[in-house]
Amino acid sequence: MGSGEPNPAGKKKKYLKAALYVGDLDPDVTEDMLYKKFRPAGPLRFTRICRDPVTRSPLGYGYVNFRFPADAEWALNTMNFDLINGKPFRLMWSQPDDRLRKSGIGNIFIKNLDKSIDNRALFYLFSAFGSILSCKVVCDDNGSKGYAYVHFDSLAAANRAIWHMNGVRLNNRQVYVGRFKFPEERAAEVRTRDKATFTNVFVKNFGDDMDDDKLKELFSEYGPTESVKVIRDSSGKSKGFGFVRYETHEAAQKAVLDLHGKSIDGKVLYVGRAQKKIERLAELRRRFERLRLKEKSRPPGVPIYIKNLDETIDDEKLKEEFSSFGSISRAKVMVEVGQGKGFGVICFSSFEEATKAVDEMNGRIVGSKPLQVTLGQARRRW
Repeated sequence: MGSGEPNPAGKKKKYLKAALYVGDLDPDVTEDMLYKKFRPAGPLRFTRICRDPVTRSPLGYGYVNFRFPADAEWALNTMNFDLINGKPFRLMWSQPDDRLRKSGIGNIFIKNLDKSIDNRALFYLFSAFGSILSCKVVCDDNGSKGYAYVHFDSLAAANRAIWHMNGVRLNNRQVYVGRFKFPEERAAEVRTRDKATFTNVFVKNFGDDMDDDKLKELFSEYGPTESVKVIRDSSGKSKGFGFVRYETHEAAQKAVLDLHGKSIDGKVLYVGRAQKKIERLAELRRRFERLRLKEKSRPPGVPIYIKNLDETIDDEKLKEEFSSFGSISRAKVMVEVGQGKGFGVICFSSFEEATKAVDEMNGRIVGSKPLQVTLGQARRRW
């Protein structure tokens, strides 16, 4: 590329440096309102309010794209936490590459904050230690929940903030400032610590006739208890699970080892260490991620299921028998130790092709057996 030719990559990089993220927006804020607010800072390319792709309702954040990086920087330094529609907004550089955010590098966690400390106060308190990418006091309808996050652009800045601010009294409250930890990491720490010290036991899969007294009688054999509770619904009916808190870890551990898997009135008990909320959330995230990856690995299309397959039918033969009905993205005969299990699945590219195959192939004899063909649940209908 000659020196006189434009450099698209360089232009794109410069463009991205002139983009600001605007958060904590009132739901009624529009692109035009953003434009009018930021236009005095310098020429704009465009403004955008991010919306739900289905309902088109605003998500509470958007972007302001300046023509020149210097104008964007001026707006960031002078307009952060200004008001639109009476509500203060948060500004930060737009980060199209979210690897830094996902890495957690430079991110710190603050707790035990006084409710009077808002985003603006937090920003100015911690900006002395380095350049801040984002900061946020976590709030609900009643205001601050007493904890916050600050993300610096470097690990060194985060370490300085932790060193100088951890244990400092802010508005007569001693704050904790430490390294940000992802939920899975915190859950692992809780799990490791509680395995050695737990006293609270979770019990499930018992009958409807189980009450607090019966549960206490069953578990008191292993040591003195502090509390025993069968969880019930609004009508007073047992939900089939409860909690037992012992005075000592040794008693709780003994109860888990002895009662887990024991049959009581024909039901096999589950007895284990009661998990903290952070552990349960982390487990739900792991379960969701496994399901997401499993779903992602499935081929697209509309599946049909075939039962009563002849033992001689393999993947290729199955695909050949159904190929006249349309485009097939997958044909699979389920096998076990090299032997067909008598059923399989075929994915067609459209709902119409799949239904045609079901109509014409159900009951047809292939090999020596009549097929049983049913329509599966489509992941998408093209």
